[in-house]
Amino acid sequence: MKIQSGQYIIRDWEQGDVDALAKWANNPEIASNLRDGFPSPYTLADAEAFLSKVTTKLPRTVFAVATESEAIGSIGLMPGQDVHRLTAELGFWLAESYWGRGIMTSAVITVTDFGFQEFGLNRVFAEPYASNAASARVLEKAGFQFEGRLRASVIKNGKVLDQLMYSKIRERVT
Repeated sequence: MKIQSGQYIIRDWEQGDVDALAKWANNPEIASNLRDGFPSPYTLADAEAFLSKVTTKLPRTVFAVATESEAIGSIGLMPGQDVHRLTAELGFWLAESYWGRGIMTSAVITVTDFGFQEFGLNRVFAEPYASNAASARVLEKAGFQFEGRLRASVIKNGKVLDQLMYSKIRERVT
């Protein structure tokens, strides 16, 4: 996939992204807002392992957010199974140097619409930590609705945190 999203591109990850991925993902400010499966520190070996996984998985559901010259973030859909097969969880991160420019809002809109069209999803949801106001704002600006607070639902860096539930439902044409 390769979709222009404002001044940036949403595209498939490539093996050549390894250096940029290791550079931008190695940031404790990013890792503190993601699940523990996202390593910190983030090494070249971590980048190689991630790229080996996402570049071979079909269908592709995890994408690079990129400039013309390098990957600067990631966004992906994690499709549900069984009775949740028409639902996917959305996850994303962006290099700190690019925060506050509307890049991720545009990427969230693009990838959510892609999920509705390409995978026939009915619902896309995200669960940012309540302490991550920036991601909550991205979701709100992208048209996601706040559904509620999941109290004491995760433990991150030794702290019990709440999560916020946001979702976007595919519009039906009747």
